[in-house]
Amino acid sequence: MQISENSKIVLIGDSITDAGRDPSGESTPWGAPGFGNGYAALVNACLQVWHPERRYRVVNRGNSGNTVRDLAARWQTDVLDLQPDWVSIAIGVNDVWRQFDIPLRPENAVPPDEYETTYRSLLDQTRPRVKGLVLVTPFFIEPNLADPMRQRMDEYGRIVRKLAAEYDAVLVDFQAAFDRLCQHTHPMAIAWDRIHPGYVGHLALARAWLEAVGFTWR
Repeated sequence: MQISENSKIVLIGDSITDAGRDPSGESTPWGAPGFGNGYAALVNACLQVWHPERRYRVVNRGNSGNTVRDLAARWQTDVLDLQPDWVSIAIGVNDVWRQFDIPLRPENAVPPDEYETTYRSLLDQTRPRVKGLVLVTPFFIEPNLADPMRQRMDEYGRIVRKLAAEYDAVLVDFQAAFDRLCQHTHPMAIAWDRIHPGYVGHLALARAWLEAVGFTWR
């Protein structure tokens, strides 16, 4: 594992990270789904079961509907003020999606140049303060590479790949995780809207995240 013991890990992003979390974004003694019902909860559960001695503290700071603009607006309170050791960023789905589901309202979408510039600003603020970064590619659960939204999402994924290399971050390829599933499963069986997966999809994301940081299933 690249993440050392006693680390606080903040996962921030949109609805895929949020997944119905409560405001604490952490576990609670009365069993409330503080981590939500998605990959963030599964990542935490695996870390706590396989490595309880390492005392990892996971905090979910996903907010449904967010773009990278929204992350920038809450970065101080939801990331920097928490003084994390590691930060995982999964953003870009809505930045792209708004270009397709509400094309007559372009102000709601984030074009590639703004996406990269804003993302880079967040990394500049954060990299000197943390032990590690995890950057996650956005995705569209669509195996047809010629689909316009899939092409656009891959463009944003390439931006994330470039930033991960520049900022010495761990790269997690969520798109590849879904592409593997789509070799055997229709996208609508994974997510009705090809964006918000059920447990099978979220487990695929958790697996991709964990293995990228060096987790082993032994």
